[in-house]
Amino acid sequence: MNKRINALIVALACILLLPAISRAQLPNPTYGWNLGNTLEAPCGEGCWGGTASQTLINGVAAAGYNAVRIPCAWDSHANQSTHVIDSAYLNRVKQVVDWCYAKNLYVLVNAHWDGGWLENNIGTSVNSTINAKQQSYWQQIAATFHNYDAKLLFAGANEPNASTSAQMSTLLAYYQTFVTAVRNDGGSNSTRWLILPGPNTNTTLTNDLFNTLPNDPANPDRMGIEVHWYAPWQYVGMTADESWGKMWYFWGANYHSSTMTDRNATSDQEESMVTTEFNKMQSKFTSKGIPVVLGEFWAQKHASSAFTNTTEYNRHVASRTFWHKVTVDYANARGIRPFIWDTPGTFLNWSTGAKTDPDCVTATTGGAALPPPGGGGGGGTTYYKLKNAATGLVIDGKGSTTNGDWCGQWSDVTSNNLQWEIVTAGSYVQLKNRATGMMIDGAGNSTNGADALLWSNSGSNNQQWTQSASGSNFKYQNRATGLYLDGMGRTTAGSHMGQYAGSSSTNQQFSRTAM
Repeated sequence: MNKRINALIVALACILLLPAISRAQLPNPTYGWNLGNTLEAPCGEGCWGGTASQTLINGVAAAGYNAVRIPCAWDSHANQSTHVIDSAYLNRVKQVVDWCYAKNLYVLVNAHWDGGWLENNIGTSVNSTINAKQQSYWQQIAATFHNYDAKLLFAGANEPNASTSAQMSTLLAYYQTFVTAVRNDGGSNSTRWLILPGPNTNTTLTNDLFNTLPNDPANPDRMGIEVHWYAPWQYVGMTADESWGKMWYFWGANYHSSTMTDRNATSDQEESMVTTEFNKMQSKFTSKGIPVVLGEFWAQKHASSAFTNTTEYNRHVASRTFWHKVTVDYANARGIRPFIWDTPGTFLNWSTGAKTDPDCVTATTGGAALPPPGGGGGGGTTYYKLKNAATGLVIDGKGSTTNGDWCGQWSDVTSNNLQWEIVTAGSYVQLKNRATGMMIDGAGNSTNGADALLWSNSGSNNQQWTQSASGSNFKYQNRATGLYLDGMGRTTAGSHMGQYAGSSSTNQQFSRTAM
C-alpha cells in the first residue's frame, strides 16, 4: 500500500466493498446544529466564549433543529501517560447529551481538533501512541454511553488532514481502532451508528479516496461518512482581498449586485457547484444507502461598513440566508444530513437560547430565505422535482387551480408544473406546486388506488405527509389516510397519481432533485 500502483489497485478493488444498505441514521430531513467553541476548547469549556446549559439546548429545539453535534476535546482532558479521560469532563459531556435527549434531539458526539493530536498527524504509517489514544478514549466513551439508544451517534475524528492514498490508509487504520473499540463494548454500542469523516472532510477528496469501510462483520451497515462545506471560500470565509481574487459578498444569481459587481460570486461557484459536489456524495454513498453527514457548514456576515449603501448590505444579508438554505435543502434532497456550525452569539444566544440571527435560523430549519431587496425571482424558495422510481414520471400539478382535480404524472421536462415546494408543517410536510400554489391532498380517501388530489391550502391533515427516506429516495405517507403516494406503475405521461397502502414497491419511492 506504500507504493502508488498498489494503492491504486487496492482503491479500485475496494470500491466494490462499499455495502448497499438502506437504513437512515438521522431524522429526515435533518436540521442539525453544532455546539461550537464550547466543549471542544482545549483550554476548557468557556474559554472560547460559551458554556452549555439546558436553557441553550431548549432554545435549539425551540428554534426547529432536530439534531445536535457536540464537538469534544478528549485528549486535552486526559492523562497523557495513562490516556484516562478526566471523569468530570466525561460526565459533563454526558450531561449535555442528556439535555439533548430530554428534548428528543438526535446527538452526534465526535473527537474534534483538540490541538491536532490526531487530525494533524495522519502520516504514511500508523503512530502507535495516536492509535493507543484512539483506542483508550473510545473505549471509555463507549462505556459511558453503553445503554444510550440509536439517537446517539459517534464520529471518530473531525477534519483529518489526509490527501493521498497512503494517508487515507493510515486514517482507515485509526478508524478501524475506533470501530473495534466501540463495538467491543457491547450493549447499544454493538449497533450504534459510527461516522467516519472523509479526508479533509472535502467532498472531492472523499469521493476519490474513501473507497472502503473499516471491518465490522456484525454490523457492516452501521457506518456513515462525514464531509464539511465551506465553499466557495471567497464568499463564506475570506476576510481580506488577495492578489488572486477578491472577497465575494453576494451569492446566488438573484442576489447579484448591479453596483458592486466585483463582489458577485461567479456562476460556476454558485448553485451548480453545490449540485456537482453533493451529487458526488449521493452517487458514491447515499445512493448505496451509506449515510453522509454534512457535519459543518457556515457563511460569514460582513460588516455593514463594507457596502456602498444599506440596500447592498441588505442584499448581502439576504444572500447569506439563501446560501444557507441552498446548502440545507440540496443536502437533504440527496440524503446528506446537514449541521450548521454555530458559535456563541452567531445564530443563538448561549445564555438564553434566543435566536440572534432569526433569518438564518429559519433558512437552516426548513424555512424560506430572505428575498433579495426589491424582489427578483423568488430566490428565497427552493423547489424540487419528485420523480417516481418505478415509472420515471414526475409528479405534475397540471397547471390546475380547481379544488378536487386529480394530481398527475408527466415526463421529466422543464416546467413549473413539475416543481414542488416542500413546506415544513411540524413533523410533517406539505407539497406545494410552484405554478399554482395548490397542495397535494389525500382527500380523506383511504381506499387503495384512490387518486391523490390537488387542493388549495387548508391546513388539513389531508395535506400533510410524513416524508421518510428509502435508500436515496423518499416516501410520502398521508397523515389523514395513512396511504402513500404511489405511481401505480403508470408509465404514460398524463396518468393519475395514486395512493396505496405502504409497501416496499418502488412505485412509492421518489427521487428529489432541487431546482
